[in-house]
Amino acid sequence: MDMSIVIPIYNEHETLQTVVDRVRDVQDLPIKEIILVDDCSNDGTRQLLEDGFTDPIFKKLYHSENQGKGAALRTGFREATGDIVAIQDADLEYDPKELPLLIRPIQEGKADAVFGSRFSGAGPHRVVFFWHMLGNRFLTLLSNMFTNINLSDMECCYKIFRKEIISKIQIEEDRFGVEPELTAKAARMGARIFEVGISYYGRTYAEGKKIGWKDGVRALYAIFKYGIFRR
Repeated sequence: MDMSIVIPIYNEHETLQTVVDRVRDVQDLPIKEIILVDDCSNDGTRQLLEDGFTDPIFKKLYHSENQGKGAALRTGFREATGDIVAIQDADLEYDPKELPLLIRPIQEGKADAVFGSRFSGAGPHRVVFFWHMLGNRFLTLLSNMFTNINLSDMECCYKIFRKEIISKIQIEEDRFGVEPELTAKAARMGARIFEVGISYYGRTYAEGKKIGWKDGVRALYAIFKYGIFRR
């Protein structure tokens, strides 16, 4: 099984090259393509993309205006051709070396989707914001109530799907509401979802973290929208 890795990008000039290098350095990862989706960055990221990443393994896609992570994933998924489709954030919060462990349940035919969890596993976890952790726990609990699955970290970036599954999910959320949307829609279609503990190197706002309380409100709305009203 080969693999498409979709990287949504917004103002990640300082980290993008490092993330891509780390992805490509991972041994035994069946990468077919790396899809780089720039969501109208204004910090020089687009110039970096245009000038570099010339290897045929890269697909470079550009938004003419900032639309959000969900919109970037929608664009990237549309172009993905691998048997496995994985999301990799462009910051340095998640370690690509854990991708082989994450895709294994799909390769073994046990799972249709695999989600990472920052709250389980033995890897290192940077201690950051208490209220973010509490908010994530609350949103995950609420999502679990409406989807009847028992995730520990619904908001985790690492979500990996069989191509047949993700191609049936029409993403409607443009921004961070995409995490509960993907979860609810995968659960509703009866996908076999596995969860794998990962390490986590969270950023502070000074270091470039972008998610805020408004994104939490949108996630809450998305949980109700896709967990209740779309049944």
